[in-house]
Amino acid sequence: MAARRAVAIFLLTVASFSSACAAESINAGHLDASDSLPFDIKPLADFDTPWALAFLPNGSALITEKPGHMWLVDQQGHKQAVSGVPDVATGGQNGLLDIALAPDFKASKRVYFSYNAPAEGGSKVTLMTATLADQGESLALTDKKVVWQQSVAATGGQPGGIIAFSPDHRYLFFTVGDRMAPDSAQDPEHPSGKIFRLTLAGETPDSNPHAEQGGVRAQTWSIGHRTPYGLAFSSNGTLWETEMGPMGGDELNLIKADGNYGWGDVSNGDNYDGSPIPDHATRPDYDAPAVYWTPVISPGGIAVYNGSEFPGWKESLLINSLSGQGLVRVGIKHDNRIGKIERWNLNKRIREVAVAPDGSIWLLEDANPGQLLRLTPKAS
Repeated sequence: MAARRAVAIFLLTVASFSSACAAESINAGHLDASDSLPFDIKPLADFDTPWALAFLPNGSALITEKPGHMWLVDQQGHKQAVSGVPDVATGGQNGLLDIALAPDFKASKRVYFSYNAPAEGGSKVTLMTATLADQGESLALTDKKVVWQQSVAATGGQPGGIIAFSPDHRYLFFTVGDRMAPDSAQDPEHPSGKIFRLTLAGETPDSNPHAEQGGVRAQTWSIGHRTPYGLAFSSNGTLWETEMGPMGGDELNLIKADGNYGWGDVSNGDNYDGSPIPDHATRPDYDAPAVYWTPVISPGGIAVYNGSEFPGWKESLLINSLSGQGLVRVGIKHDNRIGKIERWNLNKRIREVAVAPDGSIWLLEDANPGQLLRLTPKAS
């Protein structure tokens, strides 16, 4: 991936939205959720506040629970515990977070996962790698190594902790939220409110925008993020990110090198006490979202769909919705313009969305018990 890439964001006609001028963000917040579902839903298993999942090549999945547990679950929903999870600081949004397979997992059996590590003064968002070891009748995380850790402990939530690998598998992108300290997102020396670009070992790539400056600046790819809970590459190499706004202003962002997405100076939402925050339109020097939601949907994860089960959804972004209690599809055209947006009501707080190797879609419900759900095309 080039160290810098300029990308224009355009406004198109979007499902029941009228046309408008280009270079403005789309507000999809008033798009009603449909109760008519184009898929069948099959519950597979229950978990205690599940947070993230990663598919193994054989179609089974590793699932994290926020209180600090990890499981392997197969296509039938049979669960097997994974031991060796480090101590986790839990509370609010903090706990055991994301999980992803190393690009060379088939050979190395390495996984990457994130969590809030207990620390004096609160907790530190931590990225760790480990070997997923088959010990006969059990699975365990062994040979654990810290890849990256916040240098400053925080008491707030909004940890981020989302992992994505570049398409060439050379770099690791890692999100860290503002930990409920908005000023940290614009402080270039503070390890919060950022997306970091690292080598797979956690080192600083020489091609980062500010690699020569050292410290937090050197590892930073973009700044101005509040709650970056979704991160995924589309097939053309574009990096997309979702984050929750405050009272309004949830965002879908196209991430570029050295971008600044405005938090905590601007937002298309307001503070929870009702006091206004300047909109993105007042600060064109900041990168505005491609799509935003006011009222909010509370986006969690994001997945790019290129499976065979839903052929009409190729290159779509699937975004799960917590307060919106459902699933959102955002069509993306080949030049990164926004296409059709659809939204479905599932009456459940959905924490995570992922695409299985067979093209089915798996969701995690944010609850205890929270269901693992498998979506397949509706039977005719």
